[in-house]
Amino acid sequence: MSHESTASPVASLGTAIASRIRHSPLILPLVGLALVSIAMAFASQNFFTVDNILNILRQQSIIGILAIGMTFVILTGGIDLSVGAVMALCGTIGAGLMVNMGLPGAVGLLGIIGVGVLFGLFNGFLVAWGRMPAIIVTLATMLVARGLGLVYSGGYPISGLPGWISWFGTGRISGIPVPVIIMVILYALAWVILQRTSFGRHVYAIGGNETAAQLSGVNVKRVKLLVFMISGFTSAMAAIVLTGRLMSGQPGAGVAFELDAIAMVVLGGAAISGGRGLILGTLIGAVLLGIINNGLNLMGINPYLQDVIKGLIILLAIYIGREWR
Repeated sequence: MSHESTASPVASLGTAIASRIRHSPLILPLVGLALVSIAMAFASQNFFTVDNILNILRQQSIIGILAIGMTFVILTGGIDLSVGAVMALCGTIGAGLMVNMGLPGAVGLLGIIGVGVLFGLFNGFLVAWGRMPAIIVTLATMLVARGLGLVYSGGYPISGLPGWISWFGTGRISGIPVPVIIMVILYALAWVILQRTSFGRHVYAIGGNETAAQLSGVNVKRVKLLVFMISGFTSAMAAIVLTGRLMSGQPGAGVAFELDAIAMVVLGGAAISGGRGLILGTLIGAVLLGIINNGLNLMGINPYLQDVIKGLIILLAIYIGREWR
């Protein structure tokens, strides 16, 4: 009798833990990361070196930063197709402020951030107050941002930046690339916002059921506005890293970066319909996509075929995630 009474709570605890693991948005991304890492380790003996791991993180840092803002937007059930073009516009205008107008580098960096946040504000206003579909709004503003960057620069890169700007793209601190450090700091801040603040809870609530969230007192318009502003801010931060890496403002940069950012969020276990996902999952998705890219390059796969393979992997991830839930 006593044996049954002690076994029952243990069995219940085991069932509860198994259920929690099964329904965790992180479990599938972690399994995928482990399997792909093992496969790549067999494909190349240089895969698990410190230099290669840091190289993967450095290469993924720019799109990984874009994916932070994309995560916020997707969690509310939206999408932001303008992040790559906004990043290019931010870098181009920032470079123009420093080179063409002769302003200090610090002013140029503030200009980059200001342009990103303002563009996010514009997107958020159209979606929240204009009641326009996010996919249509950001598709249009993607074209607007790309066009503005090309008009401002005349279609040419703007070079001649102060030398210290390169630190944001190529610098190192204790051997760790600065872009990786910036990315990790931004992911940590995003985790705190989403997991430890009422704003984060409201983001999830809107993605889960917008009508119910509004009836419960959530200011849906305000949250959506702030979410797109966050996306604009992360686009600006990605622009700072890219500008430092290239030492120029590139109006044509960031083409299709929004697709990779969306892929990272999806591979990280987030539901594209909103309400489900973790920022740590997006980070895992960024690393996973980086490993896939790195592995395909190490194996000498045709670059055009790589896009086909990555597309199929993303479709598989969406399908498996849907069945798992």
